Amino acid sequence: MKKQLIRISVLQSSKIMTAMYVLMGFIYSLIGIPMIIFGGKAVKIMGVIYLFGPVFMGLLGFIFFVIFAAIYNALAAWLGGFEVEIKNIE
Repeated sequence: MKKQLIRISVLQSSKIMTAMYVLMGFIYSLIGIPMIIFGGKAVKIMGVIYLFGPVFMGLLGFIFFVIFAAIYNALAAWLGGFEVEIKNIE
């Protein structure tokens, strides 16, 4: 059975992507903490930037996914959406 994704909810999907980007951003925080503790002056500055990685990634993830979803919706209306095949499993 074929199904087609013709519209992405811009706000709801952007909230989910923001949460995922924030979680991925914590990797930068884990890198930034040792940089702040053990680094020189320039490395400490970079460490602080890394420490705020989740905030930066969440903000940019939200902005860019809003743009992506809007572009996808426009293109899907014109060209058709992603097409996937699914089957029922009982």
